[in-house]
Amino acid sequence: MPRKFNKRKKLHVKKGDEVAVIAGNDKGKRGRVLMVYPQQERVLVEGINMRTHHEKPTQENPQGGRLKREASIHISNVMVIDPSTDEPSRIGRKRIEKDGKGRWVRYAKTSGEMLDK
Repeated sequence: MPRKFNKRKKLHVKKGDEVAVIAGNDKGKRGRVLMVYPQQERVLVEGINMRTHHEKPTQENPQGGRLKREASIHISNVMVIDPSTDEPSRIGRKRIEKDGKGRWVRYAKTSGEMLDK
């Protein structure tokens, strides 16, 4: 059934997470998530999917030149690293109740450890 109220997609990755790439040219590499694009379902990972960007000369960079930059990859090609086992893990969500207030947290399915503090 489609969502009626909150149309934002729920993603398993957040900014700052340590992730492993599971598919593509950089398969097996790890990096930290720099930015998440929920509408496009893509993530920008530090040091992953490096592309050459040609820059015109500016006052800050009078030479211009070719720079290496990260390009985004699809979110299905990354898995979050479980902090307790240091291995990639699938992510689940569960609701925890604390002082009469509830909130949703992400947890690693392999060890059960919570990712959100």
